[in-house]
Amino acid sequence: MVALELREEQQAYRRSLEERGAMLTGGIHEPGCRYPVRLCGEGYNAMGQRTLEIRYEVEEDEVELDFEPGKPVTFFRLDNDNASELPHQCYVEQVGDGAMVVSLPSKTAAQSLRDTAERHLMGVQLGVDNTSFRVMNEALSEAERSENERFVQMRNVLLGLAKPSMRQLPPTTFPWLNASQQEAIQHAVEAQQISIIHGPPGTGKTTTLVEAIIETLQRETQVLVCAPSNAAVDWISTQLMRRGINVLRIGNPLRMSDEMLDCCYERRYAAHPDYHELWNIRKRLREGAKGEQAHRLRNRETELEIKINADLFNEARVVSSTLIGSAYRLMERRHFGTLFIDEAAQALEPACWAALLKADRVVMGGDHQQLPPTVKSVEAAKGGLDETLMQKVVVLHPQCVSLLTVQYRMNEDIMSFPSRWFYGGRLEAAPEVAQRTTSPLDTPLMWIDTSKLDSEEKENRSKSLSNSQEARLVIHTLRDYIEMLSPQKVESERLDFGIITPYRGQARLIRRLLKMQHYFKKLRRHISVGTVDGFQGQERDVIVISLVRSNDNGKIGFLRDLRRMNVAMTRARMKLIIVGNAETLSRHRFYRELAEHIKEHGEFIETKPETNEKY
Repeated sequence: MVALELREEQQAYRRSLEERGAMLTGGIHEPGCRYPVRLCGEGYNAMGQRTLEIRYEVEEDEVELDFEPGKPVTFFRLDNDNASELPHQCYVEQVGDGAMVVSLPSKTAAQSLRDTAERHLMGVQLGVDNTSFRVMNEALSEAERSENERFVQMRNVLLGLAKPSMRQLPPTTFPWLNASQQEAIQHAVEAQQISIIHGPPGTGKTTTLVEAIIETLQRETQVLVCAPSNAAVDWISTQLMRRGINVLRIGNPLRMSDEMLDCCYERRYAAHPDYHELWNIRKRLREGAKGEQAHRLRNRETELEIKINADLFNEARVVSSTLIGSAYRLMERRHFGTLFIDEAAQALEPACWAALLKADRVVMGGDHQQLPPTVKSVEAAKGGLDETLMQKVVVLHPQCVSLLTVQYRMNEDIMSFPSRWFYGGRLEAAPEVAQRTTSPLDTPLMWIDTSKLDSEEKENRSKSLSNSQEARLVIHTLRDYIEMLSPQKVESERLDFGIITPYRGQARLIRRLLKMQHYFKKLRRHISVGTVDGFQGQERDVIVISLVRSNDNGKIGFLRDLRRMNVAMTRARMKLIIVGNAETLSRHRFYRELAEHIKEHGEFIETKPETNEKY
């Protein structure tokens, strides 16, 4: 399955490059691609690598570009209306408004790109990270043939070939946590092979996982903490650092947040008391030391390298990395009693095995009822690559799952439907948020039915779907709601608004309409627009969801993946407004019952086609 996914990514990359030639007469403003770009200056990053700043035009209706720190990118140029790839894989360091900084593989690459820019127009697009696929393939092979007794016990439980076991320990007490969080921590420290902390939106999953790590460190010298993305690793590592835990962060410093740089291996290596001697030895070797002197210097160099490395790992209570990063050379022959995987429901199973090989037992935290990892190959998805290891264990060993049941984000009316549909009705709102609203006169739930408006449209440019009448209605609804609250209240109370849609085309259209209205100019910092994927992990006081789909045959596309709606709905703290064609959507049971729920607990409003007004 991993090979199928790699092949699909490589083919998609080649297809996109081939398609660029026909588009290069104008600019390209697409997710994952920018053309033309200008080279604006060189510099060096914290690790001494060369960097290059590039600039590009930003469209009014700019969408997510998918460029993130740490992602690989390649440059291309225009040759007789054909796009030619340049042989330098770079990595994104920073992304700003109309600008990007990338790290270069060498001084030669910098000169080559400068020379090309003098003769050709250039573009930049996301590349393929072959290293991740190699690591996943090797991890699967090693996990299959490993004969380590403790690992084999854990592997058999994870695969459903054996039953999980528990050990008895004195009960833990955390007065600042709720009962379900305390139970999850107790299970996490007692589990012999696997424990899952299932954290629905707003239930304090990271807080619970951090406490479970700290409690485990009462019994173990060191643990490994991983997550599928650098951002997730940095987030939980930061929470541990703030609790006074010594964290050693393994990975490419370019992909880490600024706060984590002081914990990164490279920075601590250079700060070690013996590093100055090591640097001088390397300098003398570079200057041409020979014979017996060179032999002594190399021996001392090796001694210092081993000592510094041992000191850094021995001092750390937590070693953290991405799942793929756990296979770095630095981690060879490292073994841990316990592995913690945060955001496990978004991790590809083969990536999990790379980290699992280094541990005797595992504690996973996540929510398999939210968005899964992205799998681009339809064939690989059908083969099971889109089913995570956490999902499998939830089914195989439900006794290993601790559900966090108290949520601290949503008004209870917003929470109640997702709780019933996705979590067996077991969620409850904390008292401090249960009745929280933007206004005492307001209801937390609203559905604006667009059944009598025009249908969805397919964009020529990106083939994404949009719905122009629905987009305009979203803008009018947002303005009406702000007027009801008053712009002064929005400013003084710092209320924030999110507009979420499943389709990039609709997000692009809504952004354009927002910028066209002078009314929103002073309020733009309070309003964000994005896709469901872009909003996972975030929250806003008010959420407006534009569902787009509107047709006579009830087609709703990937809105059938109800996890998207779970993510979208549970971003809202105090107000949730759904804008969508109830007639189209209600052919699916979920949306039909959601509409009925809102009719009962909120407002259900129809729209007139001729005036686009509500009545």
